[in-house]
Formats: sequence, C-alpha cells, structure tokens
Amino acid sequence: MTKTLKAGDRVSWSSHGGEAHGKVVKKITSGTTIKGHKVAASRDNPEYLVETDEGKRAAHKADALTKS
Repeated sequence: MTKTLKAGDRVSWSSHGGEAHGKVVKKITSGTTIKGHKVAASRDNPEYLVETDEGKRAAHKADALTKS
C-alpha cells in the first residue's frame, strides 16, 4: 500500500545523524536534481521533497517517511 502524503504534512525519517523531522514540500514525479544529487522519480515511482525544521531539503521515497 502506498502512503498518501501531501505538501505540509509533518514527517520524520532516518538520517545519517539520527532521526530528522520536517515537512513535505511537494511530490516529485519526474527526474530532477537536488543539491547535485539526481532524483530518479517518476509517476510510477514518486519521491517527496522534504524540508527539515532547519531548512535543509532532500528527496525521499514514501516508504522512508513516517507521518507525524
């Protein structure tokens, strides 16, 4: 089952520094680049642009995010 996430949802995820917290900015459904990293998202395999409480952004698959 695919998680339903939308912009503004509060989420948490595992990060190299522990657990990160933030919000969903938008759903990504096409390939893009974030901070020099390629994001291979598509309509069939979307990712979510998330922003930490400190303002850092990254893309994650829905399965990596926990809705708060």
